Amino acid sequence: MAWQKLGCFFTTDGQRPWMVSHACVPTALYLPDADRIRVYFAPRNARGQSIPTYLEVDAADPTEVTYLHDRPILELGERGTFDDGGIMPCSLVEAADGSLYLYYVGWNPSVSVAYRNAVGLAISRDGGVTFERPFPGAVVDRNRTEPFFTASPCALREGDDWHLWYASSTGFLEVGERIEPLYVIKYAHSRDGINWDRTNTTLLAPAAPPECTARPSVVKDGDTYKMWYCYRGSYDYRDGADAYRIGYAESRNAGEGWQRMDERAGITYSDAGWDSTMQTYPSVVDTPHGRYLFYNGNGFGKTGIGCARWQNT
Repeated sequence: MAWQKLGCFFTTDGQRPWMVSHACVPTALYLPDADRIRVYFAPRNARGQSIPTYLEVDAADPTEVTYLHDRPILELGERGTFDDGGIMPCSLVEAADGSLYLYYVGWNPSVSVAYRNAVGLAISRDGGVTFERPFPGAVVDRNRTEPFFTASPCALREGDDWHLWYASSTGFLEVGERIEPLYVIKYAHSRDGINWDRTNTTLLAPAAPPECTARPSVVKDGDTYKMWYCYRGSYDYRDGADAYRIGYAESRNAGEGWQRMDERAGITYSDAGWDSTMQTYPSVVDTPHGRYLFYNGNGFGKTGIGCARWQNT
């Protein structure tokens, strides 16, 4: 089993004046009525802030961009709130009433460390074209047992049960002249998608203490939950052997019992080109044309968004 790479199909170069660089954290949503895949992502503006928007591709050929939205779907939060410094879309779930819940990462600049994150929620009642916050605060933030930050959520609804996998920071370390975060993937459960019960349980143990895991993307096949995620091995990760890679894990229980199987992720660095030194921020989506993986390559999205199709070999 492996991903057949279809290549990089989008960069921000020359697209919109407010899309200065990067196309971070592609987040895919299949649109059955149009037979398209809408890919939400976060370009950076002139101040380096991530502002979410979306594009659409043909579901039969996801390298063909059929539409690029001309404005952000959500503006930065009010000054002083958890998302006043940047917004990255991460996961979309259809609620029972047909509305779309967008879970995203909010960014704040910080002082003793470079930033802090929290998980926010915005809701769309027009099929994902526009979104509004139901309240100005985060839905999953640091608390008494997770005191540093939360980020990169993936939500899944099964009837009245809502699952959330997310990154949770376990602290910061000095690495040369930098302060770098540690983080692992944890789990939360909800009955409404808003109020979350958190177990504070690490789902995937780091292979070594510096390793970090983040940005889970979970689909369910039968009674098995399948997670693709990204991980990095050390702090010298910006462009080299320890940069982000895509890993894989499985479980029969959403909140525990995850078995890490990175050798089954089905994708590795290219020999050259846009994803030759980094693969990160995976988003897996099922369509009538097959299962697709959208992801970023080198430079955390600086080289654009690419995709791959799942192949049973």
